Amino acid sequence: MSKFHSASGQCPDVVPIKVNRVFDSCSDRDCLSNVQILIDGGELPANVTMVKSRCIKVSDICMNIEPVPFNKGFFSIDLTYTFKVELMAYERSCGSPTLITGTAYAGKNVILYGGESSSKTFFSNDKHVCKTDDTCCNTINLPTAAVQVVEPIALETRIGMVCPPCSDGSSTTPVRTVIMTLGLFSVVEVFRPVTILVPTYEYTIPTKECHADTESPCAVFDKIKFPAEAFSPGSVQGMNESVSECGCGFTGESTGNET
Repeated sequence: MSKFHSASGQCPDVVPIKVNRVFDSCSDRDCLSNVQILIDGGELPANVTMVKSRCIKVSDICMNIEPVPFNKGFFSIDLTYTFKVELMAYERSCGSPTLITGTAYAGKNVILYGGESSSKTFFSNDKHVCKTDDTCCNTINLPTAAVQVVEPIALETRIGMVCPPCSDGSSTTPVRTVIMTLGLFSVVEVFRPVTILVPTYEYTIPTKECHADTESPCAVFDKIKFPAEAFSPGSVQGMNESVSECGCGFTGESTGNET
């Protein structure tokens, strides 16, 4: 940090800035079982006997945040994941697959601390941070929730029979569809806008010079190291021998091959 000190040797100034403070967060690994795939176009074709997962992505996350009764400062966050799924459908095990697409949904709930605030926050771009119910002078200033996920892992993919829901509650005929088990890693955060004080330093000029590479493409290519390892597939034994003695998993015990 010494290179950012003021040139005059004086203490830096303290200025207020507006930031989003994370009040609480959690990470989780969810194993979502019996996730039903809604096949685009209706039911899974009758001639399909086997399916494999080709690609699955999180396309949307719907979040609903509400205060927890009798526990001030805590909020319940309902998450509904939307997955877009691509499947390879086979009539027989060694046949040519057919691409089938679908959609799946899964939900979860977390409770996190989000602090308390009874103020309303308005911005010049017409955005406001608050929630006002029907009663006068009863405002709940909700925090903001954010969810980070990586693409899910397809742990199991199988064909099954499910009963689609009916609006009138009557029974329906089971239909063939795809049922999956998904592994999902996620991080949920709850934050609010706050004002904090931070020290400021004089602006420093970057020492790196801006320049463009004027060499020819062939000259640039000549500087690239030849990828000899790409032409020499290694064996399992070779991989074990290449592990560093200081790396993870090294126990310090003798291998018995020493002379």
